Amino acid sequence: MRNAKRAVGCFAVGLLLAVAAAGQDEGSIVGWGSQVVGADLSEGFSAMAAGDGHSLGLKTDGSIVAWGGNGVGQCDVPEPNADFVGIAAGYYHSLGLKADGSIVAWGWNLWGQCTVPAPNTGFVALSGGWEHSLGLKADGSIVTWGYNEYGQCNPPSPNTGFTAVAAGAYHSMGLKADGSIVAWGYNSSGQCNVPAPNSGFVAIAAGGFHSLGLKANGSIVAWGNNEHNQCNVPPPNTSWVAIAAGEVHSLGLKADGSIVAWGYNTQGQCNVPAPNTAFVAVAAGRYYSLGLKADGSIVLWPNGGVPSPNAGFVMVDAGSSHSLGLRANGSVAAWGNNNYGQCSVPEPNTDFVAASAGGAHSLGLKGDSSIVAWGFNNHQECNVPQPNTGFVGLSAGGDADGGHSLGLKTDGSIVAWGSNGSGQCNVPAPNADFIGISAGEWHSLGLKANGSIVAWGANWSGQCNVPSPNTDFVAVSAGGLHSLGLKANGSIVGWGYNDYGQCTPPSPNTGFIAVAAGGLHSLALKADGSIVAWGKNNSGQCNVPEPNAGFVGFAAAKGEFGWHSLGLKAYYGDLNCDGTLDFGDINPFVLYLSNFAGWQAMFPRCHALNGDINGDGTYGQWSLDDINPFIALLIGGG
Repeated sequence: MRNAKRAVGCFAVGLLLAVAAAGQDEGSIVGWGSQVVGADLSEGFSAMAAGDGHSLGLKTDGSIVAWGGNGVGQCDVPEPNADFVGIAAGYYHSLGLKADGSIVAWGWNLWGQCTVPAPNTGFVALSGGWEHSLGLKADGSIVTWGYNEYGQCNPPSPNTGFTAVAAGAYHSMGLKADGSIVAWGYNSSGQCNVPAPNSGFVAIAAGGFHSLGLKANGSIVAWGNNEHNQCNVPPPNTSWVAIAAGEVHSLGLKADGSIVAWGYNTQGQCNVPAPNTAFVAVAAGRYYSLGLKADGSIVLWPNGGVPSPNAGFVMVDAGSSHSLGLRANGSVAAWGNNNYGQCSVPEPNTDFVAASAGGAHSLGLKGDSSIVAWGFNNHQECNVPQPNTGFVGLSAGGDADGGHSLGLKTDGSIVAWGSNGSGQCNVPAPNADFIGISAGEWHSLGLKANGSIVAWGANWSGQCNVPSPNTDFVAVSAGGLHSLGLKANGSIVGWGYNDYGQCTPPSPNTGFIAVAAGGLHSLALKADGSIVAWGKNNSGQCNVPEPNAGFVGFAAAKGEFGWHSLGLKAYYGDLNCDGTLDFGDINPFVLYLSNFAGWQAMFPRCHALNGDINGDGTYGQWSLDDINPFIALLIGGG
């Protein structure tokens, strides 16, 4: 046991050295489709804007960077992406002001909120509401378009003398040159009733159902809905220089460069990260906040639809509309839809060795082999059965309406719980000798040590009918209504629902080392570090961003509305001990937790990965019992 410990210890030191020298891309996540991840927010920004889960950043070179939710193309900046001087974000749409005074709009356009009225010239400012848009002309008039049920697109007469505009959920505001505010549209909470004296204002902000005005004397006036204290400006109400309003929270920037936040805070949108200094602008999304630093970097909290900072990750997984990333320090980052708390990682957020995202719930495996579950729990998918110990793997399935969970035990048995309407939790006998698991939307897959796959649960589309010969599989993945299996020879077998071609891997079907089945699309990782994607592509979930190289992990969003994909980039040194730094050196921890059983064969010469880790008298067996504590040690789990 002493020799084994020495080997593991040396490997851990080597890992840390490799990480330190790995460079900027070490452990970073790239996301595409309905969730865009991977934007570099470290420098070069001059402005920012936030919507409902998506954000925009204006670069000093006139280009726009977009990240976060992209289900309707709100992050797909139209070409040419140049010459922009202003930006605004609505609920699911985006606006950009060009240097020539024209406005470009993209994203959700159900109500015409992206259809800029002609003549599209002479604009100097803009703002996006939930489903409507505002543009300020150089002559001081306001142009409006989009949803108008509450008159939010009908600026009162005289439509002249305006110097700024702000669009809320269903109301609009205009600042006059004389320092007065005009507000119109939905007024359910008095958000359009500007308090007296209506004078001396220099800036405005419109939230969901409340409004803010900044006075020339540095004080803030707030009115409208105050259910979550979003209108209770914290004292001292002085020295403010900028304001922003989210749906139910508010932000104020002080002259000293600090940000103060107040109102609804269940997502942490009012917890300004340290150091709270050197900010020059603020923006509020629906349930998150952004701050622009004097050095041109953007800070966002709690996550702004993406993981921040985007570094140090060793594993990713994608649910229906949320995502998880496991960091090397054993913490889990979560982003995306949090309606059921699926992104609210329970404290202490430490000692995790694996994570899995279901339709609307999340699972995390701790270094002590217990499972933590959070999020949607109407089907008890978060109630881990007792004894909650001895787990070495996990998988969360389901869709946005609920799901089920799988846990793999050290003895090779599977524990299943949660929604079971299709028998997806009824593990077939004999419940033994499993080395891999995957939970789909309504079915489950288990990989046996002999290379065969067992499938159970919903079989409406044949997703449980494993094709013959059912041998030589090294990895499995369960999607919405289809399944994927990876053969030892690097080929992929797909079966089940195939209307979008998600079961038909592109040619050449060779050289693959891992697979991931999404709701209606599929991903596979090649030995050269590239990702191949196929199937439904309505949100671009199959358009792998360039450069398509250097990937070591990936995930495909689950459920019928799982329309995003994730890729993990990371290198950790010469792990396979062949004297070269190449794809053979990807972290085996990542592959193991991706249920890629073939990872063992990729590292035959690395003695540090072998040994009697658990002290049971066996050595060099690649036993699951000898893996889990090793993983925990690597990420600080002891």
